[in-house]
Amino acid sequence: MSNSKTLRLALTALMAALAYISFTFLQIKIPTPGGVTSFHLGNTFCVLAALLLGGVPGGIAGAIGMGIGDLLDPTYVLYAPKTFFLKFMIGLIAGLLAHKVFHIEEKSGKALVWGVVLSTAGGMLFNVIAEPLVGYLYTTIFFGASAQAAKALASWNFITTSVNAILAVVIASLLYLALVPSLKKSGTLKKLARA
Repeated sequence: MSNSKTLRLALTALMAALAYISFTFLQIKIPTPGGVTSFHLGNTFCVLAALLLGGVPGGIAGAIGMGIGDLLDPTYVLYAPKTFFLKFMIGLIAGLLAHKVFHIEEKSGKALVWGVVLSTAGGMLFNVIAEPLVGYLYTTIFFGASAQAAKALASWNFITTSVNAILAVVIASLLYLALVPSLKKSGTLKKLARA
């Protein structure tokens, strides 16, 4: 395995671990009649991984990190398949926007800032829409919850997902922009892009 592939694999694993830790330990759970939702910072590392590595590795990092978080928490264990899907899609969308639409690895200054913010916002906008919708379908179809209970959960999911999205966009964008100068100077950013 080449050094750049090893670096990408290690960074994907690191982002998955950070997504797990921030989802599991930096979380405020909110019980609703249809299930549980939460405020958390797990999405931050999903979109940060997508910015650094691309859509598929970013999606994998988020899906693994937060999926494992679900599997290890009795409150969320049955939601793990939904989490794997949604978090993978967040990373995929953010990475595609970052590297195929905005080409952030080639940008600097305001163009870089806008590309980073719009890419993370695109991934998180997907989640703000999809999380309540998929959650509603998931709780009614798989858990047999009443439409009223599923609607209550979807309403709370929309609120918590929106707050989580804003936090993820701000924090991931700031982290990426803080890391870029050092990564460019060391040549690591090129290694990540080439692998």
